[in-house]
Amino acid sequence: MKTQLQKRFFNKNIISCYLLGILLIINSCVEKKEKKEENINSDLKYSDIYLNILKNTKVPKFKDTTYNVLDFEAIGDNKTICTKAFEKAIKTCTENGGGIVLVPKGKYLTGPIHLENNVNLHLEDGAEILFSTNPDDYYPLVHTSFEGIELMNYSPLIYAYKKNNIAITGNGILNGQANETNWWPWKGSTSEGHFYGYKDGQPSQKDSLNLPTLMDMGQNGSPVEKRIFGKNHFLRPNFLEPFECTNVLIKDVKIINAPFWIIHPIKSNNVIIDGVTVESHGPNNDGCDPEYSKNVIIKNCTFNTGDDCIAIKAGRDAEGRRVAIKSENIVVLNCKMIDGHGGVVIGSEMSAGVRNVFVQDCTMDSPNLERAIRIKTNTRRGGTVEGVYVKNLKVGQVKEAVLKINMHYGIYGNQTGDFIPEIRNIILENVTVNNGGEYAILANGLENSIIKNILFKNVKIDTVREAFSLENVNDVKFIDTYINNKKMTNNLNQTKL
Repeated sequence: MKTQLQKRFFNKNIISCYLLGILLIINSCVEKKEKKEENINSDLKYSDIYLNILKNTKVPKFKDTTYNVLDFEAIGDNKTICTKAFEKAIKTCTENGGGIVLVPKGKYLTGPIHLENNVNLHLEDGAEILFSTNPDDYYPLVHTSFEGIELMNYSPLIYAYKKNNIAITGNGILNGQANETNWWPWKGSTSEGHFYGYKDGQPSQKDSLNLPTLMDMGQNGSPVEKRIFGKNHFLRPNFLEPFECTNVLIKDVKIINAPFWIIHPIKSNNVIIDGVTVESHGPNNDGCDPEYSKNVIIKNCTFNTGDDCIAIKAGRDAEGRRVAIKSENIVVLNCKMIDGHGGVVIGSEMSAGVRNVFVQDCTMDSPNLERAIRIKTNTRRGGTVEGVYVKNLKVGQVKEAVLKINMHYGIYGNQTGDFIPEIRNIILENVTVNNGGEYAILANGLENSIIKNILFKNVKIDTVREAFSLENVNDVKFIDTYINNKKMTNNLNQTKL
């Protein structure tokens, strides 16, 4: 006979086991769901993923109500500071349910412009917004990012933080006014011998209390609110930055003379960049840098830049691994790349990983364009790049390579660590190249991380110095591919060549 105490203990055990069983079932279901979500892209053909991105990324819509900045005391004389006028017009617009903030013909000098929910900043033909070159005008400091590390810094020239349904449109010009006398010298000298107005002894981002300190903060995980930079730190502001935004449209404007990265959607979803022209040859003047962002379409654009035309990012080193948001579902469609370090690039800040990148119907051509497609990382970055699909690409000429993949990329000193990157599934289809420069494929993997699955299908490269330079690469395949008038065969399944 069981005592009353034994019965209670027995019953409690039964209940505990029952509850534990339920928890295990729930956890199993959650894990299966998460695994299913993780694998959903691998279950879809890349063409289906591409079409889904185009179908599901929608253009934001706005009320048909217009707020003219002239009615808020803006003066387009290139003399009067219009910062307050833009602020009042945007505030009035959003408080009344949104609409169009109209910038008529004229030259408007201003500090930073901060967008609000449901606002379309529209520049008429002949309108030009010229941004102040005085760093003090970019206070108060805001939550932003510099080279893949978040911080409190000067406001981007156009900025939106946690906003929904925003746009910058029209045929006007956005002029950052950066040059060899302001912003650009903060870069300091570079290994390529470009100085951008910098002279020995001047302060720059390379000084120990500036970018090196920020990098240490990113590695150590110090809170962003304690990463206070701005004055006396010489970290240049981004030009146009939607930060944690949804439903973003940037259409038809021309952007020139940027201090730093030009179009930088970070932690944003549903972004369309359409018909934009970027002309800016300063240091780190990447044309467009989607970072930690999803469902981004860049189409009908022209990039003529001092750095990468398009560079897809996902955070630097420990910072990127903490944030752990992949950049994924990125479409580059019908764009033209002229000068730049690369046409479409992934990295080097890509520690959280990048997947599902589609480059279709683009042209690339310049003696100053170094590579067509480029992926760069190292063992400090880590990260995985998977699924880069390039189709219907026409290349006139590039300097170094049609496809370059480098797992040993390094600037800023020692870039080795214990975080092994992975790169796989790179497909180039229907590609024609007049002059590929040095190599058709220049790929350098790691002994413990072989680059896997490169496919060239219907690729024709008329002239290139050498077809390949491959190290630690496997599964290179060719279908109907000709390089230097020679048909390629599938005999490159080696780790070194």
